[in-house]
Amino acid sequence: MAAAAHVATLFEPLEGGKVRCTACARYCTIPEGSHGFCFVRKNEGGKLVLLSYGKASAVQVDPIEKKPLSHFHPGTRVFSIGTVGCNWRCLYCQNWDISQEHEVSGRPLSPKAAVEGAERYGCQGITFTYNEPTIFIEYALDVIEEAHRAHLFANFVTNGYMTPEAVELLGPHLDAVSVDFKGSGEPGFLRKYITAKGPEPIRETMVQLKEKGVHVEVTDLIVPQVGDSADATRSLARYVVDRMGPETPFHLLRFHPDYKMMDLPETPIPTLEKLHSVAKAEGLKFVYLGNVWGHPLEHTYCPGCGAIAVRRYGFTIQGWNLDRENRCRVCGEKIPIVGSLAKDYVPTFATPI
Repeated sequence: MAAAAHVATLFEPLEGGKVRCTACARYCTIPEGSHGFCFVRKNEGGKLVLLSYGKASAVQVDPIEKKPLSHFHPGTRVFSIGTVGCNWRCLYCQNWDISQEHEVSGRPLSPKAAVEGAERYGCQGITFTYNEPTIFIEYALDVIEEAHRAHLFANFVTNGYMTPEAVELLGPHLDAVSVDFKGSGEPGFLRKYITAKGPEPIRETMVQLKEKGVHVEVTDLIVPQVGDSADATRSLARYVVDRMGPETPFHLLRFHPDYKMMDLPETPIPTLEKLHSVAKAEGLKFVYLGNVWGHPLEHTYCPGCGAIAVRRYGFTIQGWNLDRENRCRVCGEKIPIVGSLAKDYVPTFATPI
């Protein structure tokens, strides 16, 4: 029961026994005995407690490419951890059974046990994913501390709807992050389908994390008919180029119907290809299509000569055409990838390493 009463770090006391949570951009004001929007942060006796601390609703060994992270320790395996609750209400959430859960459940998983699990299954890192990790940031930070002691990296898959306080707390410890926009962060889409006010907190979060030395990749879920605006993609791509640099990896993900949005089709591939061209035209050098296994735009192309630098099929690396310093074997262009191909990775149909 002790884990259920874990006192949070990110909150401030208010008059009348209320508290303000400072973890996410909602800044929930929570009366005594009530929960925040995410349900797992509760005011108990004028203190904010994290009810989901040390409780894992989902644990899985994944390839790092699934996060998606294409320029961070490629070919490694990560120990993925999720809890329950979320600070968003995405109507198409594929993990709705845990993200929209209003009962704090899960199996006990202490920070030490999480790292032991990662090591047991031969993982090189730990990923916080499946539901929004910002809402359990105190638990994640304790796991990260244990992970770094064991020489494992740690990354977030996040909607980016954080506060500057959360970034300040998290930034010095996190190794990588995939910031997952929805509908390119178009305000009307966020309000109607997510219950979020606007993209500004997300945009600022990824810039601030990058400034703190965190490796950042940007993803954008393209929802057909309601969240596939070329203008919105253009605006996001331009922001990334201007504030984070043209070498920032940018992933356009194919939507599939789920939860309360079963009436929409999967994103047409021509739509994704069009938006890929839009992002490239804004100056982004590394733009990928996700959830379209076998498509040529899954690969990493050398911006110097256009050759395939990393050949992919889904989450599998099939060809590695870079030297030990991640330079293109054709023209010598340096590809901005953190780490090289995992030493124990055995790609299918791979070129020599």
